[in-house]
Amino acid sequence: MKTGYVAAKPPVGDWSGLAVVLLATRWNTEIVDALIAGARRTLTAWGLRDNQIRELRAPGAYELPLAASRLFERGICDGIVTLGAVIRGDTPHFDFVAGECSRGLMDVQLRYGKPIGFGVLTVNDAAQAIARAGDGDDNKGCEAAAAMLEMLTLLRGIS
Repeated sequence: MKTGYVAAKPPVGDWSGLAVVLLATRWNTEIVDALIAGARRTLTAWGLRDNQIRELRAPGAYELPLAASRLFERGICDGIVTLGAVIRGDTPHFDFVAGECSRGLMDVQLRYGKPIGFGVLTVNDAAQAIARAGDGDDNKGCEAAAAMLEMLTLLRGIS
């Protein structure tokens, strides 16, 4: 049984004028770079051009909500794909960072009414992160980018 996210076919629509930001963390760069590659692969496969995709780095996952808020506040983009890897360690640091990151990003989405694809891995060890950042369509960067574009399509249809 497949339990992962299954992206809809790329929606037919006009993506011209759309601006997307890949907002990634500086931690665990090998994993995060693979997530960025997956997200970019999905965005271009769905019809976005390279000049519509901007890539920015935040220091860590805890800082992603503030950066996302500023991007929407300034009208810099229509959607954001957040990418990172928070790996559990020996201290409760993981619980605070992962929880506040996801809560903060949800708050930003609701405040601005714009979608954020959540591609921040919250895993127990590096092996789990590597498994979620592979070359296939099950790369969580691919899934987060697809979810963000699907939400843009859904929101356009509701307005």
